[in-house]
Amino acid sequence: MQKIRLMALGGLDEDGKNMYLVEIDGDIFVVDAGLKYPSESEQLGIEYIIPDFTYLIEHKDRIKGIFISHGHDDVMSALPHLLMQIDADVYATALTARLLEEEFKRHKLKNKHIHIIKRKEELKIAGHSIRTFPVMQSIADGVGFAFETDSGLIVYTSEFVFDYDLLNKAFSMDLNTLSNIGQHNVLVLMSESTGANRDGYTAPKHRITDHIEHLFEETGNRIIVTLYRQNLFRIMEILELAAKYKKKVFFYNEGHVRMLKTVDELDYYKLPKNVIITREEFRNDMKDVVCIVSGSGTDVFKLMNNIAIGEDDIIELQKNDITVIASPVVPGTEKDATAMENDLYKAGVDIVKLNAKEVLSMHASIEDLKMMLYMIKPKYYLPIKGEYSDLINNADIAVEMGYTPDKIIILDNGQFASFENGRLASTSDFIELEDRAIDSSDMRNVSGMVLRDREKLSTDGAIICGVVLDFKTKKVIGGPDIQSRGVIYLKDADHILNEIGNILISTIEKNVEENTYENMPVRMEARELISRYVLKSTGKAPMILPAIVEIDMGEESGKES
Repeated sequence: MQKIRLMALGGLDEDGKNMYLVEIDGDIFVVDAGLKYPSESEQLGIEYIIPDFTYLIEHKDRIKGIFISHGHDDVMSALPHLLMQIDADVYATALTARLLEEEFKRHKLKNKHIHIIKRKEELKIAGHSIRTFPVMQSIADGVGFAFETDSGLIVYTSEFVFDYDLLNKAFSMDLNTLSNIGQHNVLVLMSESTGANRDGYTAPKHRITDHIEHLFEETGNRIIVTLYRQNLFRIMEILELAAKYKKKVFFYNEGHVRMLKTVDELDYYKLPKNVIITREEFRNDMKDVVCIVSGSGTDVFKLMNNIAIGEDDIIELQKNDITVIASPVVPGTEKDATAMENDLYKAGVDIVKLNAKEVLSMHASIEDLKMMLYMIKPKYYLPIKGEYSDLINNADIAVEMGYTPDKIIILDNGQFASFENGRLASTSDFIELEDRAIDSSDMRNVSGMVLRDREKLSTDGAIICGVVLDFKTKKVIGGPDIQSRGVIYLKDADHILNEIGNILISTIEKNVEENTYENMPVRMEARELISRYVLKSTGKAPMILPAIVEIDMGEESGKES
């Protein structure tokens, strides 16, 4: 029998950064490669966070394929960073592939080929059979995967909802395919957990039409709607309402228009004729127009906030505008969402905020999860995608469905679930993982040390202390000069700054006297002594930056260390 291991590099006990590994006799299949947006406490100049790829880089020769389930940032947007370090085949449906290609261009990633797969087909890769099956989510072309093993199928659902009223084939589920998979021997079902605390089915509460249609019907004024860039389902709802009530639609994000044209080309959704207007056609005095302001993560809230405070070059708010906040607050966006809403109220416009309890995100709720369990009938259940409480809620659903605790697997990122002879053998193996933070300035990978330094600067400030020495004699000829930022505010704290200078000079003189002076070691020693003194005197642990500049008084040129 084959040896099987399952593990997550991200997506467990967190919202986003989804990345899962299916290992079959050493062959590695990667499922999704997403990012997450930092929480307020994690910001510190960070654009987003991606998984730790160390394990994959070390075992890149065993990777047989990377499978991307759909076109959302939390499952696909870390992929360019991985492909910068390894070369592997990528498999995705048509729309997801187009979105990935845009990501590759943005990261200047060339010569990366994507294999286009269908929503329902059987693939043969490296001697293994992988089935795809359609799932419904907020973007078209979503798929799940079923990996065939000697012990049964490993089924990965991705995100899903059951909506029996939706007939669009690019979105809809295929219940026959799910039922067929369930009739085979399923070893493990990996199912999302984000909505595992919500009663009932998600449908029809995922639709916003009933909540905002009266606005389109009753007003001739401008309507501004905030949306997440990749929520294609809600964009389509807005377009349908605009066409019904003969309103024009202006997309602030031109990338949105490109995505819609791609969707049209793929015949997934036909754009209503003569509804969309270009940036050149848009005017601020237009009344009967719908403006869609969209972005990823916090971007949508920051953009709308700029509009609210009058710092945008395209849209200028007017008193009779109606603003619909249709982008729900997700982890990492709370601060920016609150600031946006506050400034919109200051601007005096009418605000319609969709209630998160009435309008649900397109993730499986309790009855959706029960239905998936009922149809797939797995031997083991592995909750994925969600905070730890979400994983536990999902596990409780399985218990209600008759599963005993030994058949439910709760893992941490980096922890392996190993199967032998069709049974769970161990969950004791694990690897250490460290999140990779991507700097907003130039999308560099930022180390944990850099983040700790930024956190220290943001909370305890910095002290810069410098002196000038004669290069030959090591005598102090200038300074000390002490600069404090964010540490010492009291007017009577001059004695603290003086003492910092004294510590630096005495450290230099001691080492010169003992004939042990070297520039770098002396700076490190002084830094340690000053840190202890400042902590004792102020209760703070700022960043200490000693500078010793050495000048050769006998030469015109100097030496700085």
